[in-house]
Amino acid sequence: MEKKHGNTALLVMDMQHAILSRYSTEEEVVRPFLQALTAARKHGVQVIYVRLAFSEGYPEIHPGNKMFANLARFGGAAVSDPGTQILEALRPEPGEPIVNKVRVSAFAGSGLDVLLRSRGIDSLVLTGVATSGVVLSTLREAADRDFTLTVLSDACLDADPEVHRVLTEKVFPRQAEVLTADDWACSLE
Repeated sequence: MEKKHGNTALLVMDMQHAILSRYSTEEEVVRPFLQALTAARKHGVQVIYVRLAFSEGYPEIHPGNKMFANLARFGGAAVSDPGTQILEALRPEPGEPIVNKVRVSAFAGSGLDVLLRSRGIDSLVLTGVATSGVVLSTLREAADRDFTLTVLSDACLDADPEVHRVLTEKVFPRQAEVLTADDWACSLE
């Protein structure tokens, strides 16, 4: 297959058991993610998974880090833990890398930038949980790194629907094209 979208990567972020379990894993919630994955694979878009996963013993977590300090105390977020594994319905296919991050942004403490640059990727399509977490943080950092950005609004989830709406309708369009998974899939044709 010709890779006419070879400079683009679909980032599937934090779609792991421990994070997604806070949301419904019903088929309707996962459907836009599956639609994006199917379209990416069909059209030669590189798929890259990003997950929050720490080394055994949590050496990357500072005790004063308000968001992550409890993970170091109570565990469950190390690379080998079941909670850090990608949801089975969205599992990676051979050749689709999994990048481990240690903070909110997909770039934080990961090799994501090196991976993208080494593959000549300059355009990112963002999906994930949560819209106000990994998607927002990654979008801001990727924009500062001069990536062309697209956010798939229905392939992002947030605990607060109003926060999701404000981000996808008012904040993200300043730095990214915002589409549904279906509209993005159609744009690849």
